[in-house]
Amino acid sequence: MKVLVTGVAGQLGHDVMNELAKRGYEGIGSDLAPAYSGIADGTAVTAMPYVSMDITDQASVERVIGDAAPDVVVHCAAWTAVDMAEDDDKVEMVRRVNAKGTEHIALMCKKLGCKMVYLSTDYVFDGQGEEPWQPDCKEYRPLNVYGQTKLEGELAVSGNLERYFIVRIAWVFGVNGKNFIKTMLHLGKTHDTIRVVNDQIGTPTYTYDLARLLVDMIGTEKYGYYHATNEGGYISWYQFTKEIFRQAAELGHKEYAEDRLKVLPVTTEEYGISKAKRPFNSRMDKRKLTENGFEPLPSWQDALHRYLQEITF
Repeated sequence: MKVLVTGVAGQLGHDVMNELAKRGYEGIGSDLAPAYSGIADGTAVTAMPYVSMDITDQASVERVIGDAAPDVVVHCAAWTAVDMAEDDDKVEMVRRVNAKGTEHIALMCKKLGCKMVYLSTDYVFDGQGEEPWQPDCKEYRPLNVYGQTKLEGELAVSGNLERYFIVRIAWVFGVNGKNFIKTMLHLGKTHDTIRVVNDQIGTPTYTYDLARLLVDMIGTEKYGYYHATNEGGYISWYQFTKEIFRQAAELGHKEYAEDRLKVLPVTTEEYGISKAKRPFNSRMDKRKLTENGFEPLPSWQDALHRYLQEITF
């Protein structure tokens, strides 16, 4: 099976390429950069072919995917800077990446008859209430530009293809790139008190675990919408932060110990700062995974433990 992966310079694309290599699949990585070393935090992506592709340029997409002739495209590339997406001078670019770029890829998948995996987000919903969002729910009410453009990407995929997997994820962390855990670990070294919101609820997603699931998926014909985060229960960002520091201290990093570092719970309103509205309810129902024979991701607590042993901090 030949698989083209977009966004390999990011957290998930990096891990998908490594997972493909582990299983002996033929992978082709792509991103904007003319070349990609695959090095991040001392971890190298397994050597595989790489090609530069600008997903906002339809001609670039047609040329690269046409030449590669993959069986599957795993589309990880996206604009994910949620607050910056709200800037008036960035909205058009965000839409070109998340919506039009996805449409360009979907149209090529349609032309070639190949499968497509599109990574989306709980931000396509309004984040209200306390009930977990169902993968086949169509009550879309995105709160911000990021969510709206990711929804437009979803519609471009579902409107053009039959052989697709739309996989919504949340609270993503991986070795290759910036994320909440790395931010908290940095702040923990430079502050003795940290304020973290406790009224936004969801579950983290470790890209290493997610990559395994995605590669499982592409070997099947079980198409449709899925939700995929780690197991282990729903938590707030505050609870996540407390566990990050607890595990870091347990691994010998005493600067994160509870007697040295205080974490204070605050409401989103009290925290302020963010340009983009954030969903309060990022709970996602993942039962469809097991119903279709896919193995759920391990607990987020276990994922965090493995992750902290992988990174340097």
